Amino acid sequence: MPTSRKIVFIMVDTQRWDMLGCYGNPDLKTPNLDRLAGEGIRFDRAYTCQPVCGPARAALFTGTWPHTNGSWGNSMPLGQTIRTLGQRLANANLHTAYIGKWHLDGGDYFGYGICPEGWDPDYWYDMRTYLEELPETERVRSRQFATCLEEGFSEEFTYGHRCSNRAVDFLEKHAAEDFCLVVSYDEPHGPCLCPAPFNTMYRDYEFPKTPSVWDRLENKPAHQKAWAGNAVNRDNEALKIKRAAFFGCNSYVDYEIGRVLAAIERHAPDALVVYTADHGDALASHAIGGKGPAMYDEITRIPFLVRWPGVAPAGTVCPHPVSHIDVVPTLLAAAGATVPPCLEGKSMVPTFADPSTRPNDCVFIEFNRYEVDHDCFGGFQPVRCAFDGRYKFVLNLLCEDELYDLETDPYELANLLDSPDHAAIRDRLHDRLLQWMNETRDPFRGYYWERRPWRTDARPATWGYTGMTRQREDDPEYEPRQLDYDTGLAMEAGTRQK
Repeated sequence: MPTSRKIVFIMVDTQRWDMLGCYGNPDLKTPNLDRLAGEGIRFDRAYTCQPVCGPARAALFTGTWPHTNGSWGNSMPLGQTIRTLGQRLANANLHTAYIGKWHLDGGDYFGYGICPEGWDPDYWYDMRTYLEELPETERVRSRQFATCLEEGFSEEFTYGHRCSNRAVDFLEKHAAEDFCLVVSYDEPHGPCLCPAPFNTMYRDYEFPKTPSVWDRLENKPAHQKAWAGNAVNRDNEALKIKRAAFFGCNSYVDYEIGRVLAAIERHAPDALVVYTADHGDALASHAIGGKGPAMYDEITRIPFLVRWPGVAPAGTVCPHPVSHIDVVPTLLAAAGATVPPCLEGKSMVPTFADPSTRPNDCVFIEFNRYEVDHDCFGGFQPVRCAFDGRYKFVLNLLCEDELYDLETDPYELANLLDSPDHAAIRDRLHDRLLQWMNETRDPFRGYYWERRPWRTDARPATWGYTGMTRQREDDPEYEPRQLDYDTGLAMEAGTRQK
């Protein structure tokens, strides 16, 4: 099994897979990420664990699902027994540094500015830290795109540039050590501050409309229609998708990533480099905006690039579905560290070495709540999704469910849930989804996920339902093995009949 004791993990906030040139969009300029893809593997079917910032990051940095780790909505902190990648790799004697947006401490968008356990406090730099460097008047200006249109505005003012500076400094000083460096940009998320020429380079650009823009949400879930509102009736012929600030900042963050990649090439050329985004953006598709309780590719499918000299074959493409849930076990395995049983993903190192190797039979995605602090995003919207590489099954607990064939319908327009020809496929994925909820100790599980109007062979509603016990699996470095309630002895298996 190949290993690397030098790891750089880079991510951005709010970037669809098709916002990079290497994924087929030549209009949005991302030369540094395109080059990274050419030097390694481009994963064509990579998916977030939940399409909203905090929960997506919670899965990325703990290797556990949002419904497991407690951060199942923005502004909800990780549970006290949940360990992060930084803690685990620091235990494995790597120098771990986290630079950039964190969003996992339960605070507001910016966080508390306090370095979590496991990461080097000398390099910790979340968004609160950045704001506290600025006078109050400058803080306000940092939240307004118009600021970067002022004469004399420079990259030195932006959060992204300051994150890159710290990352370059770390690599210059510590590349001889075993290390894991995380660089987590807020860009291209709003307010999209970026210097010239990026601040105006897409002023006249229209993002191409795909067939999903014409989706009127017929035969789609009721909560999506509530989310869309009057947009289902808009004139899509006249619609122009013009997001100059967003697209400019997308190219700007590529420029900043290029600075970090250049430092890696100077100081740690053999390092394992992984790149991704937390989630996408609807960009007017399916009559919805932003991201939230929907499983469409526009918001759940994200870029995922890997460069690992001597291991990952250059210029290759992995067509198989992959998930963010596998990032922590993969980086632990790549570093030669222990992958504990409590992690809910598995190592993708074999796929990094051979992109034809399929790492999963299905990938799963969930949604629980967008934001705990206010109700502008639909409140509690429990959703669970299974995607097998062709068919995507979506279970919307509070309203109608969905099934799409992405081979014949890549824009997810035709809901096949009630199609007799697809009933066996639907039921198979439904069963797999229920099994996954059991395996992962989903606290929201219950008979109501199985007893859907279309599932004629569902078991009766009973209080005990499956009668299973699911204790937390072992985390040997941090916790003793849990004890069986009936015997007081160490549990034999976390998931068992009770």
